[in-house]
Amino acid sequence: MSKRDDLIAKYAADMQDKLGHSPDMDLLTKVVIGCGPSIYSDDAETVAASDPEELERIKNNYLVKKLGLTDGPALMDAIQSVVAKYGTSNRNKYRAVVYYMLCQHFGRESIYA
Repeated sequence: MSKRDDLIAKYAADMQDKLGHSPDMDLLTKVVIGCGPSIYSDDAETVAASDPEELERIKNNYLVKKLGLTDGPALMDAIQSVVAKYGTSNRNKYRAVVYYMLCQHFGRESIYA
């Protein structure tokens, strides 16, 4: 298996353990590919959910630019909701998992079709 395949399996296991559901592996794979090289860096692979600047970057770079959503308070509310579901005490919130959850939250899976 490639490094990317190993990471995809790790993210799927993380979702199963921490969120209690199995992801759509095709969508998860496409989200991981969309994350690009950031998944290979320990720092960039995770989301600093307590950092307001990091959350703004997710909103602007992922939700607005990638998913094509209109900026507004609902976007930050969705990010906060996903972070809460993932677990505020959970130290490692993987970027690919957060993006996957946001994609599903907004029903934008067709972006990865």
